[in-house]
Amino acid sequence: MRVVHAAEHPASALSATGTRRISVGAVVLALSLPVLFLHVDYQPSVPLPLGGTFKLQDAAMLATLLAAALTGLRSGFGRLRPARSVWISLALFAAWIVASLIYPLAGSYSYHWRPHLVTAGEFLEYALLAPAVPLLVRRREERLLVAGSLVVWTLPAAVVGLLQWSGWRILAGYPQGMRQPSFLGPHDFAALGGAVLGLGFLLLLLRPAGRRLRIAAWVATVAGALAFALGGATALIIGFVPGTAALMAIALQRGWTTRRTAALCACIAGISAVGVLALRSNDFGQFFHFLGVRQARASTDRNVQTYSQRTLVAYIGLRIWLQNPIVGVGWQGSFEPSVVDRELPAAHRRFPDLAPLAFPTAQHEYGIQVLYLQTLADLGVIGFLLLLAVLATPLVLAGRVAFRGPPVAAPTAALALYLLLLCYGAWTAVGLVAGLPLDALTWLAVGAAATAAADAFSSGSGIIGRR
Repeated sequence: MRVVHAAEHPASALSATGTRRISVGAVVLALSLPVLFLHVDYQPSVPLPLGGTFKLQDAAMLATLLAAALTGLRSGFGRLRPARSVWISLALFAAWIVASLIYPLAGSYSYHWRPHLVTAGEFLEYALLAPAVPLLVRRREERLLVAGSLVVWTLPAAVVGLLQWSGWRILAGYPQGMRQPSFLGPHDFAALGGAVLGLGFLLLLLRPAGRRLRIAAWVATVAGALAFALGGATALIIGFVPGTAALMAIALQRGWTTRRTAALCACIAGISAVGVLALRSNDFGQFFHFLGVRQARASTDRNVQTYSQRTLVAYIGLRIWLQNPIVGVGWQGSFEPSVVDRELPAAHRRFPDLAPLAFPTAQHEYGIQVLYLQTLADLGVIGFLLLLAVLATPLVLAGRVAFRGPPVAAPTAALALYLLLLCYGAWTAVGLVAGLPLDALTWLAVGAAATAAADAFSSGSGIIGRR
């Protein structure tokens, strides 16, 4: 294992006492995060003329974007340059989304463009979080402030989730012993927990000397693990496992940590993942009945079951894409009854034993519930390839800086790599829904990758380029 000199160890910078002023923009971002990670049902809102509502999270987003724009005008937008491949791919994807609001109007099916215009606008509004992060977060103290905001918000979320799990029916909690939503919704609750758990892992692996940071590391780890497990989102495990492995590989390769600490993090990760699987054991059992692996139960064909219904809507989404493979049916066109209804007869024939409530109707627009498949159905192969570019460019950028970049930028890049993998797994169970906490977390992860690239560029690293 390579021994790192104290002067170049990132933990020495983390543990140092900050003397530089924290910018107003970073404070705005830190204060906005709790609002972005709060379920829309608990936010005040006002209706919009074209449909939808203007919510507290929209106000928080606008405040953050305004702060980023003012910071860029005052200090320059040079920090965005090292991640220009990310911004180009994002701009092309955004342009295709705008186009997908127009070409369905000439199609043979009904397309209600007004509400889709609102949701597309909100989706693109959240995407602007990505360039806002490197503009607003420039100093060590600002990183700690933003990270601390997420940790502090996760603490009450984990407590509420634990109370719900123990039987307190508060904030629309589920029955005792089941996965819980806290005040975010179960999937977003788990995503927030997974993000904070990764932050705790990073701090543990960095072994900071300061007592407050060591305490913060364990607080983040415990609160994050609880939220991740109680949210019970099995899709997150798809990204959580490789993300955790990447964190440990980076820490060991750079000599930040010991094998003992890495093994401790691996054990905590394993326990957290097992907790998720234990909470979802009943859903897995129902899915096995649906597959015919176990003897069928009456509830399987009378009630809506999670995994069997996801299989159903994925089948419908696949059929929608095959009918419109190149350009799709338009942004969120897979929610349109005129599009879905023509695929229902085939779906009923393919899944004759599913409960009638499992099938989408005008009253129950379930959606496809898989980002990648819905992108194919709504935006076609063109949109899917552009999405892959949006996802791949920050991942490659974060990986380069994390493994080969300067010490000052590596921790941010390592966290970005973890968060990106976590989110990419989470999107296997969520469709193109605008304004979710998972939206915010994804674009924050992209922004973290761009921040690491900007830090590497500022240090004169050849990994990104020299000024």
